[in-house]
Amino acid sequence: MDFNDTPDEAAYRQQVRDWLDANAPKRHVGADPEGGDSMAASKAWQAKKAAAGYACITWPKEWGGQGGNPIQTVIFSQEEAKHPIPPNPFQIGLGMCVPTVMTFADADTKTRFVGPAIKGEEIWCQLFSEPSGGSDVAGARTRAVRADDGSGDWLITGQKVWTTGAQFSDFGIVICRTNPDAPKHKGLTMFWVDMHDPGIEVKPIHQMSGGSGFNEVFFTDVRVKDSQRLGAVDDGWKVSLVTLMNERLAVGGASGAGWSQFMEVARNLPGLDGAPALKDQALREKLADWYVQAEGLKHTRNRTMTALSRGQTPGPESSIGKIISAVQMQDLANTAMEMLDQYGIIDDPELAPIHAGFQSSVMFAPGLRIAGGTDEILKNIIAERVLGLPGDIRVDKDVAFKDMPTGR
Repeated sequence: MDFNDTPDEAAYRQQVRDWLDANAPKRHVGADPEGGDSMAASKAWQAKKAAAGYACITWPKEWGGQGGNPIQTVIFSQEEAKHPIPPNPFQIGLGMCVPTVMTFADADTKTRFVGPAIKGEEIWCQLFSEPSGGSDVAGARTRAVRADDGSGDWLITGQKVWTTGAQFSDFGIVICRTNPDAPKHKGLTMFWVDMHDPGIEVKPIHQMSGGSGFNEVFFTDVRVKDSQRLGAVDDGWKVSLVTLMNERLAVGGASGAGWSQFMEVARNLPGLDGAPALKDQALREKLADWYVQAEGLKHTRNRTMTALSRGQTPGPESSIGKIISAVQMQDLANTAMEMLDQYGIIDDPELAPIHAGFQSSVMFAPGLRIAGGTDEILKNIIAERVLGLPGDIRVDKDVAFKDMPTGR
């Protein structure tokens, strides 16, 4: 594992720093991507990055990228994080949806969508999860059937849930059931849809944080052309795997208040006996655990960076990052709230420690343990694909989807 930049990487890092110093925003804008000022700032920053080739560095130059390598993307992200950049409502589109379009769509579709997406002119969402399926993407019940007018079009009817950013998205990719006579993994088809279609209804889900980042999305006879299909009919599981792989890389690390911020607050907060809370032995043991976990995650990411710098592709071990960091975030935030006692209910960033970072983590962490695959899904991936353990027994593997219990 090499912790240092190569000469070429160091030169690229300096190039990025110089560009960011000259072009990055100088002050923070509101964190709500739905806010008018926030969205305008996000689109302006995205357009500026795209014009300089920094929006999607690894994409080919003809699509607006630099034709660069993954380690250059890592370097840019590291340096960009040092600046007060606006929220990024384009992450799902550019990290998951548009790469799927680029892989499976025809040339006209790619030409139509890639440019506006990379410039921040259009936003995409990912329509996978359903009320009856959870993390079982292959359990999708939203159906797509051929229109009976001979046009070759499809009609989509059903419901998706927990769709991030659907309320401000222009387009989305949706996985549908097209063959109920086949086993659940073999009767799916992927399409792209226009989120402004009158047959699509988006209902934001009110969260305990006061925000509405997730949505329910209802489809009622939404007509899509066969040219909006991504991949072959009934082969949508293969298409969705491309999206899911990118999703787990995109949400592989949690952000939020960490062990060092916790320790700083504990050092200055009186405990039960009047001494600093940091003197409490049980608390110190937790801090030691969090520190060890954080170091393990850091070096796991360094392994990934080393692989990227050598032109290698990281494998399913990327699932480790999210499963550890999300659980740690929840544990750390809950402990912090208990340590703050009655003052933990104060979530005003002007009054609460570290600008209410612990309060934000308490409300965000449970959702992070679901996003990108639940803890149980990720443990299966690690067990089967990293450790090589036998796969789970699946009694429904060869059962037609229509014959499966409706409660699944």
